[in-house]
Amino acid sequence: MLVWGVALLAYAVGVFHRSSLAVAGLEAADRFDLDAARLSSFVVLQLLVYAVIQVPVGLLVDRYGARQVLLLGTVSMSLGQVAFAIADGYVTALVARALVGLGDGVVFVCVLRLIVAWFPLRRIPLMTQLTGPVGQVGALLAAGPAVWALDLLGWAWFYLASAAFGVVVILALLIAVGDAPGLRSSRGASLSWAGARRGVAIAWARPSVRLGFWVHFTHHFSASMVGLLWGFPFFVVGHGTTEAQAGALLTVMLLSIVVAGPMTGWWIARRPHLALQHVVACTVAVATGWSIVLVWPGDAPVWLLALLMVVVGVAGPAALIGFEFGRIGMPAERLGIANALVNQGGFIASLGAIVLVGVVLDVTAKGGAASYDLAMAVQYPLWLLGLLQMFRHRRALPDRAHARPAERLGPSTRS
Repeated sequence: MLVWGVALLAYAVGVFHRSSLAVAGLEAADRFDLDAARLSSFVVLQLLVYAVIQVPVGLLVDRYGARQVLLLGTVSMSLGQVAFAIADGYVTALVARALVGLGDGVVFVCVLRLIVAWFPLRRIPLMTQLTGPVGQVGALLAAGPAVWALDLLGWAWFYLASAAFGVVVILALLIAVGDAPGLRSSRGASLSWAGARRGVAIAWARPSVRLGFWVHFTHHFSASMVGLLWGFPFFVVGHGTTEAQAGALLTVMLLSIVVAGPMTGWWIARRPHLALQHVVACTVAVATGWSIVLVWPGDAPVWLLALLMVVVGVAGPAALIGFEFGRIGMPAERLGIANALVNQGGFIASLGAIVLVGVVLDVTAKGGAASYDLAMAVQYPLWLLGLLQMFRHRRALPDRAHARPAERLGPSTRS
């Protein structure tokens, strides 16, 4: 549990770094003189780097072990936050966010690999579902206390203080974490470029990995788009809330994720045959919630926005079910690349949603109140694409993947 606790701390700090711009978006726009599209480019670049490096990270984890890769990622995030604190221009700030994305991109895949190495098979689904939501404590800190800290400390000291969390994580990783019980650092077989490409192709060829990719794609982007950038201005500018109310609404979403995660893990571990039905039901619920808010005449009341955040938050952990599908029949030495491919799906969707919202806001009245509702409608094509692809790859899954929980949710022990 100590190893998982330290890895979870690293993930929570990574989530905080990733989310720290959400409440500072309006200040960043003033500081760097940005319109909506250029403001979104901070998060877009961060997510682009995250998505692009997933496959290399999966290969690195399989080759060098989770501990070493996690250490490098934490160093990169901390350096990125320092650079963002002292950035005096748009380009410098972009480079800083790229460093944050580079480090953030390695963390979750490493934590998932450590869970598989340190916990028995029957506990892996629950620990995976605990990790994602509990790690959102970092986003909770970025949504609530960060508003207060940013006002108190100012831009530079706020981001320098956040970078200091990374130093604590680095020390904890060096002292407490090993790649497996009794093994400080693990090493996999070396790979040539041809071998790496073949490994990726083999993993992607599995229908279960593609299904996991589309599950994560469909369920990750709505909460990410709200939590990383557009939720705060959507509430304040689009629906007339105060900044304090907007911060509270983001906190409601994140608390819902934290509460729903363990419940989702427990449910899926006991009812694995209903996993995909659960994902589809959550997708429909989130789309319905957004529809009610977007067609509401005038500003939606705060209670309705809060209800929407509860629905988005409760449905959010369904994205992690994608990793359970991705592990079906996967040899242990390829779990890193399988997890990376699944993880890539959610961040590709998040990247697309954030870019499209920024474009719509700039095209329609430069981010005026009415244009926010129109911009949020970009989610519907992404939900439709995800549902169609899940249905397509669900039919291609082998029958044995739906038979028994241990067989369905665990990695293969075959080499």
